[in-house]
Amino acid sequence: MDDKRKDMPRDDPRESIREQLLLAGDTPKVAGPALRRVGAVILVALAWGGYDHWHRHALASQAQAEMMGFHPAVRVEVVHRVSDPVKLVLPGDVVAFDQARIFARVTGYIAQRYVDIGSHVHMGDLLARVAAPDLDQQLAQAKATLAQRQAALAQMQAAVSQAQSNKDLAEATNERVSRLVGIGAESAQTADQSRLSAVAQAANLRSAEAAVAAARADYAAQLDTVRQMQEMVGFERVVAPFDGVITDRQVDAGDLTVGNSSSGTSMFTLQRAEIVRVHVDVPQSAAIALEEGLEAQITSPEMPNQVFTGRVTRSAGALTVASRTLSAEIDLYNDAHTLRPGQFVYVTLAIPRTRAAVVIPANAILFNGGGLRVATVGTDHAVKMHDITIYRDFGTTVELQEGLAGDEQVIVNPPANLENGSVVQIAAKQGSQAPAR
Repeated sequence: MDDKRKDMPRDDPRESIREQLLLAGDTPKVAGPALRRVGAVILVALAWGGYDHWHRHALASQAQAEMMGFHPAVRVEVVHRVSDPVKLVLPGDVVAFDQARIFARVTGYIAQRYVDIGSHVHMGDLLARVAAPDLDQQLAQAKATLAQRQAALAQMQAAVSQAQSNKDLAEATNERVSRLVGIGAESAQTADQSRLSAVAQAANLRSAEAAVAAARADYAAQLDTVRQMQEMVGFERVVAPFDGVITDRQVDAGDLTVGNSSSGTSMFTLQRAEIVRVHVDVPQSAAIALEEGLEAQITSPEMPNQVFTGRVTRSAGALTVASRTLSAEIDLYNDAHTLRPGQFVYVTLAIPRTRAAVVIPANAILFNGGGLRVATVGTDHAVKMHDITIYRDFGTTVELQEGLAGDEQVIVNPPANLENGSVVQIAAKQGSQAPAR
């Protein structure tokens, strides 16, 4: 049969019909299930695409709706006008109530030193002795000169006595000669000589008295010189001016001391610490209300649990231009020497307010191109911006000079994009239940 097929022509219509029938009979058996599977896949893909498109559109619509009705949640605090005193903590220094730097008043060498750092002394105790032999020699010379002045004064006083006697004799002689001339027993020449001799003796007496006055003045001047030299020699003994403790020593035995007001030698520093002064600089914002007698509490970082109570004893009365602060002092009894001169302390003052003021948290302030502002929330949850002026800054809080009247709800940590008129929702405070929407 194969040979017959080979011999048959290729364009035989019977053969082509047969092949078409064979192909038509086999195709439904092989391609039908595959077509159904492909159709199912296409339907699923179309359904998934439609659902995804619908889901994305729903999410976009929901996000757009939420953005259109979004109100940021903010925390608020209610601020009020306060009139209670301002608690102010300032740095202070402990200063000895009495303190003296003891200088040498005479030039010489330290012959002996009797005290050292930490020595407790009483008023009048000998601290050191200065050897000044040239000063001792000057004192001896001044005393010798005083003796000369005294002898000269005595001599002048004797001359006055002699002149007084000569005057008295001349006056008596003149009186007798005058009587003799009256009876013609003496000549007029003799009378004139007698009279002029009495006048000359009177002049001699006045001269002697003037010489005595000059000698007495010289003696007094020399006596003052001797006393001055004695005072200077007394400074060879360096004594304590008051009771206290030697806190510094700058000399030792054999050191040269110079008794000069500009280049003198500082020998010791003496301090009395039974009473101490606490010095504090009060800023201008609080200095206006600072008064003497205001209570102050002093604490030390090394003794955090111990509080020393005192009162403002004195103030400068004028502010320092460089720092705009008022210097004030608090006196404290320090019998136990708990506080040491030079120690750093904290001074807590309750400064009375001169007027009621609004105090707000520092983190409620907005600072941008519009200046210093705060945002408040009204009953309609609308934001209102207020320009403010700060009067005093306490770090975590500030006192306003103007801007708020009190009883407002200020926004704490406001968002940077917050604008006037924005609507917000108030967040619940920590520890409280959030309000239901």
